[in-house]
Amino acid sequence: MSSSAPPVSARPTRVAPPPRPALERDRECLVSGVSAGLARHLGAPVWMIRALFIALTLCGGAGVLLYAWCWVFTPWADAETAPSRRVPVAWILLAPAAVAALVVGSWTLGNAPGSVLSQPGAVLGAVGAVVLATAAGLWATLIDRTDTARGPRHTTVVRILSVALLIALFAVLLSRAVGGVEFLLALLPLAGVLAVASSTLIHRWRELAGERTRRIREEQRSEMAAHLHDSVLQTLALIQNRAGASSEAARLARAQERELRAWLYDGDAPADSDLPTDLRDLAGALELDYPVRIEVVSAGLSAERASGELAAAAREAMLNAARHAGGEISVYIEGSVAGVDVFIRDRGTGFDLAEVPDDRLGVRQSIIGRMRRAGGSGSVRSDGNGTEVHLSIATTGDSRG
Repeated sequence: MSSSAPPVSARPTRVAPPPRPALERDRECLVSGVSAGLARHLGAPVWMIRALFIALTLCGGAGVLLYAWCWVFTPWADAETAPSRRVPVAWILLAPAAVAALVVGSWTLGNAPGSVLSQPGAVLGAVGAVVLATAAGLWATLIDRTDTARGPRHTTVVRILSVALLIALFAVLLSRAVGGVEFLLALLPLAGVLAVASSTLIHRWRELAGERTRRIREEQRSEMAAHLHDSVLQTLALIQNRAGASSEAARLARAQERELRAWLYDGDAPADSDLPTDLRDLAGALELDYPVRIEVVSAGLSAERASGELAAAAREAMLNAARHAGGEISVYIEGSVAGVDVFIRDRGTGFDLAEVPDDRLGVRQSIIGRMRRAGGSGSVRSDGNGTEVHLSIATTGDSRG
């Protein structure tokens, strides 16, 4: 009699929960992006987070402190653009400040001097107007100045209005002040004017700090470039001279030298670089794939871009030279007001264009035909001492294509 054990049910596999989004603020936000970033991090609706901040604010102002803490310590999301806020905070602060100042001014001017302190509402209104107007000026200077939706003109307008409001309130309070305490209250708007005016110093200090940082980085970069030029670059040049142009060690050393020089001296190239930069990059790539040494020389001024037809034809000519000739290849770019000329020379055995089969369209269509369609010209001169490809295109009129 045989008995079999009951099958053991497989344990259900636990699916790991998806990772929680990083706590960061969106650059496209209402005010600061704190509520939206916190809601995305916690997986809660945005309105619930905002309601929570409002409810905590009613509990002794805890919501304001928590919001300020999150604002300071929550980073912005990675982006190259400056933050943009949809809510005009400066105007929202300035509007009630103007209303409060008008109410305080009308009440103060309509009563006898020395009666300001007898009305707590007038004192609270004056203090509130000063605080709101000062906050509007500081917000416009420190935050809205770099906002892509506003900018310096908006900052200037808000600062002028806030300072004018504070000066008017200062004049009204000072005209009705008869005691020491009332003089102190009258000086409160003047303190707001000084705060708004001195806030520009913070912006200047930021600019000076950024300029100092850039200068220090440039000095460090120059020192590093000098050190590497005296050591690593000279070593790479010595390897190329000793190993020969067509050896693997020379090609690797040449490629490393190009990358190091580009990192030290060229900086970040734009998405659509100029013609010399593009051909130098191609030369470095070809030296890794073929036993060649390519020297790219540029003379004159050239506005030709790497995305143009001239660049495409030059790249095809360089590829043909590296693939079929090898050895030493020179690329000469000459730019002028009238046009741009590119010469690609190699020292191979040469070839006769008439003997190239008709189905080989590299030279006829990718080089000569492309230049003709773009409004330029292309020619190939080849003999037993090598091959020269001459590309030319005009920069005036409609001949550039």
